[in-house]
Amino acid sequence: MQQYGEEQLKFCQALPKVELHAHLNGSLRDTTIRELALKRNLDPALTKVIEMGDRTLSECFKLFDIIHRITTDHDTITRITCEVIEDFAADNVHYLELRTTPKTRSEHGMTKRSYTEAVLKGMQEAQQGSRGQNITVRLLLSIDRREDTAAALETVQLAAELHSRGIVGIDLSGNPTVGKWSAWEPALQEARRQGLKVTLHAAEVYNPEETAAMLHFRPERLGHMCCLDERLEVLHYNTGIPVELCLSSNIITESVASYPEHHFHPFYSAGHPVILCTDDSGVFCTSLSKEFAIAAHAFQLSNSQLWQLSEAAIDHTFLKEEEKEQLRKKFQIARATLEGCFPL
Repeated sequence: MQQYGEEQLKFCQALPKVELHAHLNGSLRDTTIRELALKRNLDPALTKVIEMGDRTLSECFKLFDIIHRITTDHDTITRITCEVIEDFAADNVHYLELRTTPKTRSEHGMTKRSYTEAVLKGMQEAQQGSRGQNITVRLLLSIDRREDTAAALETVQLAAELHSRGIVGIDLSGNPTVGKWSAWEPALQEARRQGLKVTLHAAEVYNPEETAAMLHFRPERLGHMCCLDERLEVLHYNTGIPVELCLSSNIITESVASYPEHHFHPFYSAGHPVILCTDDSGVFCTSLSKEFAIAAHAFQLSNSQLWQLSEAAIDHTFLKEEEKEQLRKKFQIARATLEGCFPL
């Protein structure tokens, strides 16, 4: 069932936007997944899930498995990076922070470094092409929760070495029931010492001890924050740490029961900084424009409130201050065009 009106969606498509929580491998085009699956002769019974819209959670997991099987070579990684950036640009996203976990695939001659180099090449190709010229892109390297301290430190060191080529931060993500905070904290502290920003997937499941430790760490941003008790809520509000919120993702993964019940509303109503994001736009069949339209419908947000929500996200990017100011100027130029078509 559609969760927004057509006029709301048109406005949200015209709205300049900032995307701060997008996983590379979850943002692939269905057409590309289908093509690569055919090339690799994957079982047609398995690949039926590619054709489905409004996928269930189990179907989403099947699609993630297919993506894992087809993204095994450097040329594919470069290609999908370029395409994902083009798709966000086509959705009128002016700034994108793309995140990905560097992969070691020894059987395919892939190391964390070579994987990351392939992503950086895709970023460069996208922004040199005509469809990617109006978007600024930066990269976050993700530490997988399955990794130990040494592997996490390896990812941080790689990000630090490639910092000048557009890597601006470190993310912690993966199965929220796996691993312990103590294993990754040394690597995250090292990221700070290296001048990298940090964002954490947090409170995707109820884990009060870990969530409290993450809040005490004070990352620059937090992702999801679905499962909080009253004490953690107060602690979080007191930190003022911005939250990357992914509405469709949280509904499909059953972290939240419905859009009107989503914790966007209490955060936003309390004036706590929030950023609307897609998480995995390809797998969850969404776009950032759709996420804004869903929020508008579910929480009765006006065009003016949507504009403010979008523009405020600039403050929470991992850009330098002068780069943020340049992005604000781009938004103001876009606003003049927007006001000619829609009431603000």
